[in-house]
Amino acid sequence: MRKGDLTPDRDRVTEEHELQETRFNPEAERSKNVRQYQREDEEDEEEEEEEGEESVEGIFESREVPSWEKQLTVRAFVVSLALSILFSFIVMKLNLTTGIIPSLNVSAGLLGFFFVKTWTQMLHKSGLLKQPFTRQENTVIQTCVVASSGIAFSGGFGTYLFAMSERIANHSGDAARGVKDPSLGWIIAFLFVVSFLGLFSVVPLRKIMIIDFKLTYPSGTATAHLINSFHTPQGAKLAKKQVRVLGKFFSLSFFWGCFQWFFTAGENCGFHSFPTFGLRAYQYKFYFDFSATYVGVGMICPYIINISLLLGGILSWGLMWPLIETRKGDWFPSNVDSSSMNGLQAYKVFIAVAMILGDGVYNFCKVLSRTLSGLFKQIRGEASWRTTLSREQEPPASPLTPKISYDDQRRTRFFLKDQIPSWFAGGGYVLIAAVSIGILPQMFDQLRWYYILVIYVFAPILAFCNAYGAGLTDWSLASTYGKLAIFTIGAWAGSDHGGVLAGLAACGVMMNIVSTASDLTQDFKTGYLTLSSPRAMFVSQVIGTAIGCLVSPCVFWLFYKAFDDLGLPNSKYPAPFATVYRSMAKLGVEGVSSLPRDCLVLCYAFFGFAILINVVKDGMGNRWGRFVPLPMAMAIPFFLGPYFAIDMCVGSLILFVWERLDAPKAEAFATAVASGLICGDGIWTLPSSVLAIAGVQPPMCMKFLSSETNHRVDKFLQGSS
Repeated sequence: MRKGDLTPDRDRVTEEHELQETRFNPEAERSKNVRQYQREDEEDEEEEEEEGEESVEGIFESREVPSWEKQLTVRAFVVSLALSILFSFIVMKLNLTTGIIPSLNVSAGLLGFFFVKTWTQMLHKSGLLKQPFTRQENTVIQTCVVASSGIAFSGGFGTYLFAMSERIANHSGDAARGVKDPSLGWIIAFLFVVSFLGLFSVVPLRKIMIIDFKLTYPSGTATAHLINSFHTPQGAKLAKKQVRVLGKFFSLSFFWGCFQWFFTAGENCGFHSFPTFGLRAYQYKFYFDFSATYVGVGMICPYIINISLLLGGILSWGLMWPLIETRKGDWFPSNVDSSSMNGLQAYKVFIAVAMILGDGVYNFCKVLSRTLSGLFKQIRGEASWRTTLSREQEPPASPLTPKISYDDQRRTRFFLKDQIPSWFAGGGYVLIAAVSIGILPQMFDQLRWYYILVIYVFAPILAFCNAYGAGLTDWSLASTYGKLAIFTIGAWAGSDHGGVLAGLAACGVMMNIVSTASDLTQDFKTGYLTLSSPRAMFVSQVIGTAIGCLVSPCVFWLFYKAFDDLGLPNSKYPAPFATVYRSMAKLGVEGVSSLPRDCLVLCYAFFGFAILINVVKDGMGNRWGRFVPLPMAMAIPFFLGPYFAIDMCVGSLILFVWERLDAPKAEAFATAVASGLICGDGIWTLPSSVLAIAGVQPPMCMKFLSSETNHRVDKFLQGSS
C-alpha cells in the first residue's frame, strides 16, 4: 500500500515498514520474489505469469480440509514449544541489546514445516502415519510460535518491566520514586493476568476486519502465501533447500559464538571489543562488533532502516556528544560520572526520547486519521450498497461491481463455518478484566483499581484502532499506546503516589492488550487465506500466549541471574529501552525541571526534527520518500552507540552484493541465511548463560591497548618479575 492510500488493496502488499523498539515485517516485501524463484525452471515468462494467476484454492481443491479439532494436533504443539523456546532466546537477546526485533514469521513457518514434514515422512515409511501434515496445521504452528515469542516483546523485559528494577532506577538517578525488582513469580502472574485480554477484545470484529472490510494485513498475507507454497510439490522442494541453508548458517553462527566466548575472560575483552577503525573511534563506539545476530538482522531489515541507524550514530556519537562534552562544567557539572543522568547521559537519553515521541506522535496521528478515513469510506460504501440493494432487490450488476473469485468464495465459506460466539468473547473479556482489576493492585500498590478500570474501558477501542491500522499499513503502534499510558496514568497518580511505577505498570497493561489484538487479527488473515479455522487460530493463539507467559520470564530470569551487569550502559546486555522508559515515566511525573541546561531546548528541536522528517518523507511520495531516513531508527544509536548499526550495514552490503550477482537466489534464500545467523548466535546464549551461572570463566582475554598503555603494562610486568 502506497502512502496516501486510504482503502485496502487486496492485490498488493505494503511497501512500508515499521520501526518500533519492535518487529519488522520484510517478508511482505520479498514473498513475491521467492515465488519468482520457485518458478525459475519454467519454460518462459508468459507461462510463469499465467501460473501466478492460477487459483490457489483450485490447487488444493482435491485435498480435504480437516475439522478445527484435527488442525490442533499434539505434534503441532510439541514443535511449537521447541520453536517457542528457541525464538524466545532470540527475541530476548535482541530486546536486551538493541531493541530491534525482526519478524520471525517466515522462520517459524519454515522450521515448523520442516520438522513436522520430517516427522510425518518417517511415520509414513513405518506405516504409522494417521494424519497427513496440512497447511492448516502449519498455520497453527506458526501462530502458536509467533504468539509465544511475541510475549518476549510485549512482556516488557527490555522496556517497562525491567525499567521498574532498582538497577535501572539507580542508573536513572530516581530510585527514591519507587522500584520493583524482577521476580519470576510476580512476572509470570502479571503476564497471565494482562496478556489474554486483547485476544477477546477483537474476536467479535473478525468478520468485519477480514471479509467485510477486506483489510490487507500484509504480513499475514505474505505468511499465508509462503505456507500455501510450502504445501505444493515445488514449494516443498524449495522449503527443504531453505531449511538446509538455514541449518548450515545456524551451525556456523553457533560455533562462531562459542569460539568468541573463549576470549572474553575480562571486561572489554573479545572480538566484540575489536577497535576496527582505531582506538579513538572505538571510544565513541565506532567499531565492527563481529556479531552474527546483528549481521543477520541487517540482512532482514530494509536498507533504509540500517542506513538510518548509521546516520543517527554519526550524528550523535560522531558530532553531537563530542561537542556537548566540551560544555562540561558549563551545561552540566564537570565532576559527574559519564553515565550519570545529571551529565552527558541525560542528553543522550532525553534527546532520543524526544525523537521517539516525535516520530510516535506523527505516526499515531497519521495511522489514526487513515484508520478513521478508511473506516468511514468502508461504512459509507456499505451503506450506499445496501440502499441500492433495497431499491433494486439485488446487487447492482455493473462493470464497477467486483466479481467474487472462487478463492474468495471458498475462503469465506470456511472462515464463517466455525464461529466463535460473541457472548464467549464478551464474557471472557469481562471476566478477565474483573480478575485483573482485583489482582493488579495487589502486585502494584501504586496502580489503583480505578486506573485499571479506565484502561479496560478504552482498551477495546484502542485495540480495534491498532488492529485496523495494522490491516491497512502493517504498522502496530503497541509501544505508542504504551507510552500514552505511561504519561496519562503517571501524571494522574502523581510523584508523591508512585506515579513512576504506576505509569510503567499501566504501560504493560496497555501494550499487551493492543499488541495481542493486532497479532490475532494478522493470524485470522493468515488463517483465512489457508482455510484454517478461526477457532483453531484462537486456540493456538491462546496456547501460544500461555507458553510465552511461562517461557519468556524463565528466559529473562536466566539472563538476569547469569549477567550481573545486565542493564548497565557498557555491559554486553545494556537493555537501552529500559532506561528510556524509566526516563519517560520520570518525565511524565515530575516534568522537565530536572533536565540539565539546554537539554530541553535540544529535546524540542529534535522532537520537531522528527516530525519534519516524516512530513518530508510523506510529502515526497513513495518514489523518493523511501530514501528519507526514519527518525525512530536514527534515535536508537543516540543512547546505545553506532556499533550495531555498522554490523547491520555489513549485513545490508552482503545482501546488496548477493542480489547484484544472483537476485533470484538471494531473494529466495536471504531470509533463511539471516534466520540461521540470528538463531545460531541467539541459541548460544543458553549455554553461555548456564556457564556464567555455574561460575565457569573463559580461559583467555583478548584486549587491545594503545602503544603508550602497552608500554606501561610491559614496564610494570618486567618490574614485578
